Amino acid sequence: MRVPVLQGVIERRILANCQVDPDVLAKVLPSPFRPKLVNGVGVAGICLIRLRHIRPVFVAGRFGLSSENAAHRIAVEWTDDGVVREGVYVPRRDTSSTLNTLFGGKLFPGIYHHAKFEVEEEDDRYRIALESNDGFAHVIVEGRVRPQLPPTSAFSSLQEASAFFEAGSMGYSPGHRPGEFDRMELRSLNWKVEPLAIERFESSFFEDHSLFPSGSLRLDCGLLMRGIQHEWHGQRPLCHAVGEA
Repeated sequence: MRVPVLQGVIERRILANCQVDPDVLAKVLPSPFRPKLVNGVGVAGICLIRLRHIRPVFVAGRFGLSSENAAHRIAVEWTDDGVVREGVYVPRRDTSSTLNTLFGGKLFPGIYHHAKFEVEEEDDRYRIALESNDGFAHVIVEGRVRPQLPPTSAFSSLQEASAFFEAGSMGYSPGHRPGEFDRMELRSLNWKVEPLAIERFESSFFEDHSLFPSGSLRLDCGLLMRGIQHEWHGQRPLCHAVGEA
């Protein structure tokens, strides 16, 4: 049983993005996914999102749940019946919400790990840190709003970066069974991004040199979204036979 479509407000969403060697990403990704490239490099990073008033679409008014959440994500594509699909693969989700950890992967898609978040926001400066209860996830992201992307970004413009991430609205994460991936679609009703200069980036996942050898990853850019009306749509799981090419 799945919950109905959920709606609410993305009060703040930060996408801290890295350029990654495609061959390295290919080894991290499970089948059928492969890295989606931008000018020859893969794109991976962390989404740090504060949600407000999350509730079923049939519930009116400014009621609902609020939470801080983090998702490690990799831009991916794959071929299904000859058609190239795209989205993001999410190897791990962390949340401040106990309800998310209890019901994620059961009543709605995605398995969540509980974490403690520390958030500082002042004018156009942001600092978000988290430590997961299980000790596996450590994240710190700091940044400031800036008028444009850094010149070292793989994206030629803010418009190109915006279109790239808007197209990756479908998130796939490991399910409870091998070869099964939970699917959750984010529909942003007033999509808008701003450049965010990342001044500090720490992630226990991306700093694991058994997955990402030294020199295989570097910061690309940050993007910020604020005050976004949105909906979450759960989809049928993607099932792929283990060992299938």
